[in-house]
Amino acid sequence: MPTPPVILLLSGSLRAGSSNDRVLRTARAVAEQAPEPLEAVLYEGLAGLPHFNPDDDHDPLPAPVAALRAAIDGAAAVLICAPEYAGTLPGSFKNLLDWTVGGTEICDKPVAWVNAAAPGRGEGAAATLRTVLGHTGAAVVEEACVRVPVGGGEPAADGLLTDPAAREGLARVLALLAAAARETGDA
Repeated sequence: MPTPPVILLLSGSLRAGSSNDRVLRTARAVAEQAPEPLEAVLYEGLAGLPHFNPDDDHDPLPAPVAALRAAIDGAAAVLICAPEYAGTLPGSFKNLLDWTVGGTEICDKPVAWVNAAAPGRGEGAAATLRTVLGHTGAAVVEEACVRVPVGGGEPAADGLLTDPAAREGLARVLALLAAAARETGDA
């Protein structure tokens, strides 16, 4: 039986229980129920990354950076869900992306993002993602870059999204990323 493609889930929020985290945890649950085998892995090392310093971007890399790059390298595709602060990405997530510029792990890898903000919000973060990912050489899967707004209400007891349309949208995003990974030979 072939190994299922791995989609790395990167949350741009450090806040426990953030809407971005809820979207990605729901994506992981949806992946477990996908008709074709698929594995979604949530990266949880954002808070432990050191501040980016080009002087440190060489072997041996700081251990958290090496782990990040290994996670990206081992994934067939990457799905991002990041909030917008002051019209752009939060600094901690931009720091994560800065650590990817000096490596080649994300180059040509299928990447997409889900915007969890209400309509009319989050466009600055998406624009910054597009710019930075362009510098990394990531292969942005445009049709998989979608909006899945998360309401301000209480999440389900497990913290996952219960809205069927949101879950269907995430299933479609995961399928598109898996298909793109197969096309590039990463899956």
